[in-house]
Amino acid sequence: MTNENFLHSTLTGAILKAFYKVYNTLGYGFLEKVYENAMMIELDNMFFHVVQQQPIKVFYEEQVIGKYFADLLVENKVIVELKACKTLAPEHEAQLLNYLRATEIEVGLLLNFGEEPKHRRLIMTNDKKIF
Repeated sequence: MTNENFLHSTLTGAILKAFYKVYNTLGYGFLEKVYENAMMIELDNMFFHVVQQQPIKVFYEEQVIGKYFADLLVENKVIVELKACKTLAPEHEAQLLNYLRATEIEVGLLLNFGEEPKHRRLIMTNDKKIF
């Protein structure tokens, strides 16, 4: 394993612990916003600094061409994107990778509160980005 694989691994491990606690408590079938609010409470209970709906600006030739909102930003180190769908799709990973590409954040978690809980940990180090 490279050092990239360990980047913020303690923090992502804690976020995943919160994810499974929320999933085991609420189960499957709620809208994403319900899970987002529950994750916010759980991460706050773990004393993490969390921002909901963090704006992410997208630039082209130094001009803002769009704005997205990350579901959760934890400790200003990990973007958490939440889904509540049957299965994760490649476009969900692409969305999170684009959030990482557009920011200085290097680690993202894609969490799916589907019929079975699933997660993906994505990394895009800043040395691979063009700002």
